[in-house]
Amino acid sequence: MTDLFDNPVGLCGFEFVEFSGPEPDQIAQVFKLLGFTLVAKHRSKAVELYRQGGINFVLNREPNSEAYYFGQEHGNSAAGMAFRVHDSHKAYRYALDHGARPMDIPTGPMELHLPAIKGIGGAPIYLIDRFEDGQSIYDIDFEFLDGIDRHPPGYGFYVIDHLTHNVYKGRMAYWANFYEKLFNFRELRYFDIRGEYTGLTSKAMTAPDGLIRIPLNEEASNGTGQIEEFLMAFNGEGIQHIALRCDNLIEAVDKLRAGGIELMTPPPDTYYEMLEERLPGHGEPTEELKARGILLDGSTEGEPKLLLQIFSANLLGPVFFEFIQRKKDEGFGEGNFKALFESIERDQIARGVIGNKDS
Repeated sequence: MTDLFDNPVGLCGFEFVEFSGPEPDQIAQVFKLLGFTLVAKHRSKAVELYRQGGINFVLNREPNSEAYYFGQEHGNSAAGMAFRVHDSHKAYRYALDHGARPMDIPTGPMELHLPAIKGIGGAPIYLIDRFEDGQSIYDIDFEFLDGIDRHPPGYGFYVIDHLTHNVYKGRMAYWANFYEKLFNFRELRYFDIRGEYTGLTSKAMTAPDGLIRIPLNEEASNGTGQIEEFLMAFNGEGIQHIALRCDNLIEAVDKLRAGGIELMTPPPDTYYEMLEERLPGHGEPTEELKARGILLDGSTEGEPKLLLQIFSANLLGPVFFEFIQRKKDEGFGEGNFKALFESIERDQIARGVIGNKDS
């Protein structure tokens, strides 16, 4: 994708997401249920590489590593992420010159040193410039398993679409400035969603390559809303969900369900009854969407631009996954945000988390 605006560190997409926690076998099982395959193991550390299409998930089981301590503090979770860059050393120097905090990630002999800076919740952001087949970090630091497809298609998910942070109230501006200053991210969307009892504000940030998108969510109410509940359960700020993109969401959802993934409670029937009114002539199979609980958003004025999306239940502590298909729509399902927000709020009411209007 052509640079959208100045790209000072040469960003070019997500490279991997790193996971850790006190129950790594449970994390591995979630990966498998999502359609990922174990393809390689680290040469000298208890680290595993799972893949689906072009998506890399790294499971770090190494004792006393940064990921280990993150997992002990936050539970099973995403403990770091990596950005692809054209030149990791140049990108690292630029980030440090603009206020980033360096992280020292120990490496063994004959291993690549991965420059990293401190990101959300203290998790590392790695800067990776070795990603071509045959000379990638995986070819150097990992051993691929025999007889395994190195790029298994899985359920058809092929790229990380976006990766959302939940932050403490009053901290959204801090993290927006963090990504703006270090990487020249820009604000792509802004939401202010209000339910009956609670609310949230969300600032969707996008990198200059157009490939890295990081929405930031902040509690808008004074009580225990959805963001506050996450922060308490997670024990701090962190990655709330990871969105995986495919080209046939109906087919992918059927595979997810067959594999045992629990999906979020679908919206009421009225949601689908109103689709034609909200998106006249959208052309999508409404009954098939309804049968699976898939949400539809976008615009049908002029050339149709549509977005199909669905969310899993919480799979790693309070962390969940989003599954998405884009048909020329580059948004985040703004039209679905309120419906989704209200469905989560209803669940919170049923569980007794909220029930009295905030003063």
